[in-house]
Amino acid sequence: MVPGEKIQLTKEGYENLIKEKEALKKKLMTEIAERIKEARELGDLSENSEYEEAKNEQGKIDSRIKEIDYILENAEVIDESESNNEEVNLGNTVIVKDLKKNIEETYKIVNSQEADIFSNPKKISSESPLGKALLKKRIGDKIKFKTPSNKERELEILAILKYGGA
Repeated sequence: MVPGEKIQLTKEGYENLIKEKEALKKKLMTEIAERIKEARELGDLSENSEYEEAKNEQGKIDSRIKEIDYILENAEVIDESESNNEEVNLGNTVIVKDLKKNIEETYKIVNSQEADIFSNPKKISSESPLGKALLKKRIGDKIKFKTPSNKERELEILAILKYGGA
């Protein structure tokens, strides 16, 4: 992340970060605080692995909360009303055909903070090889790109859906 640079997020991604932050804060105040308290009650903290683990977890959660705060402070939420389905942009859902395998695949183009290949449709980062290849392309365009495992793929864009999949 470049300091001062706006981070584009979908509305869904922005809201998910707020929810994640709240869940992490709740975990810090309840579960982690209780674990630290219980570990302190065990006595000597210098050789107390439970205390160390709880403090490490606390540090990880604090770091993630700070990261989320930074993202939210620098977020630019995409205005869905300006969406079109003429060319692929952040937030669009794209239906493509793998020309080698002859199968259709559906992807939603999102910021790297929102990427989730296990979602349906798969949310891919606009910074990934596929995301970069799809951006600004139109229906009927064919794209070639290399996957991170160095396999070349060729896809044809069949449809571009507006934000929210409509």
